[in-house]
Amino acid sequence: MIVAIDGPAASGKGTLVRKLAEYYNLEALDTGSLYRAVALSMVISGDELQDHNKALKHSLNFDFRLTQSPDLRTAEIGVAASKIALFQDVRKALFSFQRKFATTPPAGKSGTILDGRDIATVVCPEADYKIFVTAQIEIRAKRRLKELIERNQPAIYASVLNELRDRDVRDSTRKGAPLQQSIDAFTLDTTHLTAAQAFKTAQKYIASEPINRQRI
Repeated sequence: MIVAIDGPAASGKGTLVRKLAEYYNLEALDTGSLYRAVALSMVISGDELQDHNKALKHSLNFDFRLTQSPDLRTAEIGVAASKIALFQDVRKALFSFQRKFATTPPAGKSGTILDGRDIATVVCPEADYKIFVTAQIEIRAKRRLKELIERNQPAIYASVLNELRDRDVRDSTRKGAPLQQSIDAFTLDTTHLTAAQAFKTAQKYIASEPINRQRI
């Protein structure tokens, strides 16, 4: 069983993935954490984010333990990650890792669940279930602001809103694997939903869709 979750930043993907992973006994991967880890690796090394060759080098050799770093969720690293994700070579370097993760769940797990921007369209087009999570950008900005404040990171709503708008443009207009909804994905708009309501909605979708897609 493979579940693909896509959508823009702060739409509620992460919370939904954690709930679905626990309920269905799935191994979860936030693919965005891979790009954040590469970005953090570059920042730690003092390399310029615009340096394509350095970005590729870090994507091939980054320490996976960085995906657990508390620095991964800062606004700075989030912006940096969206910038290096524009490099197609970087995306290709991380693609193999994501594919292997998706198709080889660890023993005892019923499958995998991945979230990102291009899971259903590029990484796992054969996924058994595809959900596109979205929300109004103003609501997303409020969620991200609350998240940053809870982490004691200084933030201003107007700045967070502008950063999300800029990121949406970068994610949806990049040449390689842009953010877009798969034509057969279920749309989950969380604008007016609590995390529990979004989870129940996703459950109903999964229950109504039998596993019938052929694996590639």
